[in-house]
Amino acid sequence: MEQVPKQQPVNKTAFRVLVALSVTHCLNDSLQSVISAVYPLFKDDLALSFAQIGLITLVYQLSASVFQPITGLVFDKRPVAWSLPIGMSFTLVGLLNLAFSSTLHWVLISVFLIGIGSSVLHPEASRITSLASGGRRGLAQSLFQVGGN
Repeated sequence: MEQVPKQQPVNKTAFRVLVALSVTHCLNDSLQSVISAVYPLFKDDLALSFAQIGLITLVYQLSASVFQPITGLVFDKRPVAWSLPIGMSFTLVGLLNLAFSSTLHWVLISVFLIGIGSSVLHPEASRITSLASGGRRGLAQSLFQVGGN
């Protein structure tokens, strides 16, 4: 008689972890919205042209998107327990620096740091979301996405 392989028990979905990740995603993406909200202030206070405002957007978008696959690859190979707080720290430092920026140079550094924070958060939080899913990856990922949308 042939033995039927035992099914592995499905891990329980870690809803507290998923809610925490969703809230973190919400905070991160809300902070990203601050950048475009302060464009009129930068334009007036720093006497910036529309081309310079566009440069701010370019630096932020490049740092937030281009580095995501790189950080995802790095953390897949070597997961770091503190990567999410480190990513949020980059965002915090960038945001605080942005608040006190008095030149375009400092604004660009600030938005670069904010973008790096975002590029660390998204792939790592997505990885942790998958781990916390308990096999319900679609539900887990959708709960994570709710925070960012």
